[in-house]
Amino acid sequence: MQEVSGKRVTVFGLGRFGGGINVTRWLTEQGAEVVVADEDSPEKLADSVAQLADLPVQFRLGNVRETDFTQADLIVASPAVPPHNIFLAAARAADVAITTEIRLFIERCPAPIVGVTGTKGKSTTTAMLGLMLNCRFTAHVGGNIGGSLLAKLPEIQPADRVVLELSSYMLAHLGEVRWSPPLALVTMVGADHLDWHGSREEYVSAKKNILRFQKPDDVAVLCADDPGASGLAADAVGRVVKYALAGCRPFELRIPGRHNQLNAQGAFAAARCAGVTWEEAQAAIADFRGLPHRLQLVHESGGVRWYNDSIATIPQAAVAALESFESGRVIQIIGGKDKHLPIGPLCDALLSRAKGVLCIGSTGEMLAQAMKSGKDIHECSSLAAAVDQARRIAVAGDVVLLSPGYPSQDQFVNFEQRGEMFSRLARE
Repeated sequence: MQEVSGKRVTVFGLGRFGGGINVTRWLTEQGAEVVVADEDSPEKLADSVAQLADLPVQFRLGNVRETDFTQADLIVASPAVPPHNIFLAAARAADVAITTEIRLFIERCPAPIVGVTGTKGKSTTTAMLGLMLNCRFTAHVGGNIGGSLLAKLPEIQPADRVVLELSSYMLAHLGEVRWSPPLALVTMVGADHLDWHGSREEYVSAKKNILRFQKPDDVAVLCADDPGASGLAADAVGRVVKYALAGCRPFELRIPGRHNQLNAQGAFAAARCAGVTWEEAQAAIADFRGLPHRLQLVHESGGVRWYNDSIATIPQAAVAALESFESGRVIQIIGGKDKHLPIGPLCDALLSRAKGVLCIGSTGEMLAQAMKSGKDIHECSSLAAAVDQARRIAVAGDVVLLSPGYPSQDQFVNFEQRGEMFSRLARE
């Protein structure tokens, strides 16, 4: 375990949305001397910096110094920073230890940890699993789902349970310490973040870290309905538990979609390993209305329902959202930053099931051309234009669905900003 009290610590990666804020605050509370370094400018990071104004930290924003890495006692890197980053390489060459916020927490957590990962579905499954485990334990939920648990360490007891959503970035860094949670859940494994990992093989290898270092008595819960997830069974050291829709008692859910029923089944498969019954699990998620930007009902007017699924950043996720509704009633907004993934299955699904398709972003023209033989296929200049077009097409009983199948960074800062704009436009 890395000691931090009295140490010179460089936090690398503050982030425009404050990814480094919680760990910076925790480090200072532990008595560390902290430098916050980020390659973005002070102007871009102004909101995040303002949240640390009361702390005695130094900032290196837009002018990162190698000496802050070679002369520190410890580097706490944002999981979004690739391990091969030049500043991290300089730290390694100087024998300076490198860690991450999630590793700092794992090393200090007194309670059993359940880890959840997957290309899609991991946040919803993590949230459901936390609710289910609360039936038998005090459950704490954190990780990639959006909250650091470092500040809650004094509250966490050995008899509690901790549920961590683990991204491929986090798992890639955790591979260096050969750690896997005693109970691991994998929802599905596709292809994503290839620009960060370098290849699909490296991406999948990072995902495997969630079960690669388990012990024989540990458990890996894998989705049998997904070849990528079920295929990880060959790498499992511990006991393998598989879940699927077939043969499982369905849950009554407030959120639509086959994929959300599968998320619930995955959460229950893990919760059952901890002693939770089906009846307890159903009661725990009976009022669960989903997470923001994940097939979220944001407006209803004139019999038309508007759903924000901006989190759908790969084509498979956009297809899953489309299939959550009645065929022929969905007007779907798709497109964004090109990830160079196959579009055939997405286009086929849209042509066979959608009422209309509105194409936006840098892939908009390509997608519209690929489906030019279909009815009500429109290339739109912006999300606002797509929403206007949707209003012209939609009638009572229809669904307007933002489920783009692509990242947002061609026109937006992130998927949250895209989803928030769609929600606002839908309500106007």
